[in-house]
Amino acid sequence: MPIERAAKPVAAATHPVAARRILRLALGTSLCLLFSQVFAWPLSYIAPVLTLVILGLPLPPPGLKLSIVFVVALLAPMVIGGTILLPFLDQSRAVGILLVALGLFYTFYYTARGGQPVLGTFMTVGLTIIVTVGSVSSEIITVLIKSLASCAVVAIFFVWIAHSLLPELPPDPALAGMKKKAAPAKPDPSTAGRQALRSLAIVFPMALLFLFMSGSPAYTVVMLKVATMGQQATADHSRAMGRSLVESTLWGGLGAVIAWNVLQIWPSLLMYTLLIGLAGLIYGRWIFQGPAVHPKFQMVSYAYLTMLVILAPAVLDDPTGTSAGIAFSNRIYLFLLVAVYGTVAVAVFDAFWPAKSSTSGEVKTS
Repeated sequence: MPIERAAKPVAAATHPVAARRILRLALGTSLCLLFSQVFAWPLSYIAPVLTLVILGLPLPPPGLKLSIVFVVALLAPMVIGGTILLPFLDQSRAVGILLVALGLFYTFYYTARGGQPVLGTFMTVGLTIIVTVGSVSSEIITVLIKSLASCAVVAIFFVWIAHSLLPELPPDPALAGMKKKAAPAKPDPSTAGRQALRSLAIVFPMALLFLFMSGSPAYTVVMLKVATMGQQATADHSRAMGRSLVESTLWGGLGAVIAWNVLQIWPSLLMYTLLIGLAGLIYGRWIFQGPAVHPKFQMVSYAYLTMLVILAPAVLDDPTGTSAGIAFSNRIYLFLLVAVYGTVAVAVFDAFWPAKSSTSGEVKTS
C-alpha cells in the first residue's frame, strides 16, 4: 500500500496528528453506527464499516468527485453483476463462474498495482455480495443495490462530518524544509498478478461455496469479511499475511465478545455507540502513529472491521435474545474458520508459487 509508515516507534497518542486521526476514526464510525441503528434499513450495518475503511487511512477528506467515485466503485460491480453475471450463472453456470473469477481478479489486481485500497475494497465487496446474495433471488437485487447505495452515501456523509469536526492539523513548520521521500514504485505486472491470484485463491472458493448454498443471504456478513481478506492479501507478504488474517480475526472477535457481554448487562443504543467509539480509540492507537501509520495498521484496522461485522448484525437481531446470542457465537466460529482457511490457502499458494526477490531471481522464503 503506498502509504509512508512512521520511522520511529512513537506512541500513537503522543503525536497530535495521530491523536486527531484516532479521534476522527472513533467519532465518525460511532456516529455512523448510531445513525444506521436508528434507521435500520437492510444491511445498514455496512455503512459504519465503509466509514471505518475510509477513516482508517491517513487520507484527506474526499471531495465530491472522489466521493461519487467511491459510491460508483461499490455499486458498479453490483449493477454489472446483476445484469450480466447473474443471467450467465442461471443459464450457463460455467461461463458465469469464469466471469466472476475474472471480475474478482481485476479488483485485486487494481489494488496490487498501487490503486486506491478503498476503491479496491469497495469493488470487491460489491461483486461478492451481488454474486452470493443476488444469485439466490433476482427479485432482491434492486433492494440490495438500493440498500448498499444508502450505506455508501451515509458512510461518505459521516466521513465529511468527522473531517469537519476534526480537520487535519496544519503541517509542522519544522518539517516543511525536509525532503519528502519518493513514492514507492508500483509493483511490476507479474508481481501484482501473483498477489491478485493469491487473493483470488482466498475469495473465489468461498464465493463459490456460498453461491451454491441456498441460504447464502444469511452469510452476507461472512462474505463481507472474506472480501476484505482478499484485499488484505494484496498488501501483506507470505507468512506475515497468514498471521495477519488470524490475528485480525482474533482481536476483532475479542472486541466483539467484550462489547456483546457489556450489552447483555446494559442493552441500550447509547452504550452500543459508546462501545464502538471506545473500540475506535483503542484500535486506533495501533492504526495511526506519528504523522503516518503504525507498522501493524493493516492488521488492526481489519480487526476493528471484524468486530463491527460480527457485532452489528447480532445487535440488529436482538441484543438480549437467545437466538441472537447463538447467531453471534456462530459468526465468531465461522469467522475463525474462514481466517484459518485463508491462512492455509496462502501457505499452499506460496508453497507452489513462491515469490521472487525484486532485486534478483532468488526465491523468497518469507
